[in-house]
Amino acid sequence: MKFKKILSLLIFTFILSSILVACNSGTTNSSGESNEKEGSPTDSEEKITINIAYGNQPGEPIDQLAKKWKELAEQKSNGKLELKLYPSSQLGSEKDVVEQAMMGNNVVILTGYDFLMDYVPDVGILTAPYLTDSFEDLFYLTTTDWYKDLVSQLNGQGIDIVTTNTIYGKRHLMTTTPVTKPEDLKGLKIRVPNNHVYIKSFEALGATPTPLPLADLYTSLQQGLVDGAENPLPVLLGSKTNEVAKHLSLTEHTKIISPWITGTSFIKTLPEEMATILKETGDEAGEYAKGIVEEESEKVLAQFKEEGIEVHEVDLAPFKEQAKSVYDGFPNWSPNLHQTVQEILEER
Repeated sequence: MKFKKILSLLIFTFILSSILVACNSGTTNSSGESNEKEGSPTDSEEKITINIAYGNQPGEPIDQLAKKWKELAEQKSNGKLELKLYPSSQLGSEKDVVEQAMMGNNVVILTGYDFLMDYVPDVGILTAPYLTDSFEDLFYLTTTDWYKDLVSQLNGQGIDIVTTNTIYGKRHLMTTTPVTKPEDLKGLKIRVPNNHVYIKSFEALGATPTPLPLADLYTSLQQGLVDGAENPLPVLLGSKTNEVAKHLSLTEHTKIISPWITGTSFIKTLPEEMATILKETGDEAGEYAKGIVEEESEKVLAQFKEEGIEVHEVDLAPFKEQAKSVYDGFPNWSPNLHQTVQEILEER
């Protein structure tokens, strides 16, 4: 009798379990929820969020580029890539955010080759003064085996180049007193980014380079801590340098193309298709922004003239001659690096 009761209980339990399995036959995700519920995305449909960081202000050409990149990436990925934009160094200083990227965080940041030379020294020459006569020459250098070797070295340091196709601009000089020749820079404190290329460049030109965050430039000019700054025209306007310094010298001392970088460990976590879309749309956004940079520079120059800023179209030859010593100022660069780059350009 007792055996029959046990057997009946086992049969009842089996039938109940079968009913429950039948009712829950839909697939489940890692959270234990059915993927067949209406409106519930599958794992392959989940968004990938990437933070896009840069120091420029809203409305500047770099900001317009970032907005276009966001639009293109989200469109081409059918919404699977979500780019969140953080202008004005909202995520921290360039150094801090680069370190975040190298640690594997989901961030892409606009940086400079002068900054990356802390990891691979030779790459810094791409921001040296008067290196090339055109942006086309700079972009050509990024297609060469010489550059590919530098990228491989950066990869070994945990840095991945997402896109190289960004024009930052031609850098000019804005000061509180006129500068028409290198001798006029003697004794002037010029705000520069905190990296060796700019510091050595303005030492060579005869100024006293003063590294400061861009956000501190305006008050530093007001207080007389610096006598001027250098940057592309839209950046000089965005930082309100023109409100304090009334002399613009069109020195064009560097033409800057800037890479967007992330960490190699992060890029490897992305599905191959998403990584490709991120990089291709970054290139497209850079192409879109090239015309904007030139247009904005012309508009800003016209605005400066209307405001009464004294614009000095200087003879570049003395500045180029004075800057030559920069190329001998980096013992950690490969021997004859400047000559190597010029030979690559001549063989184009």
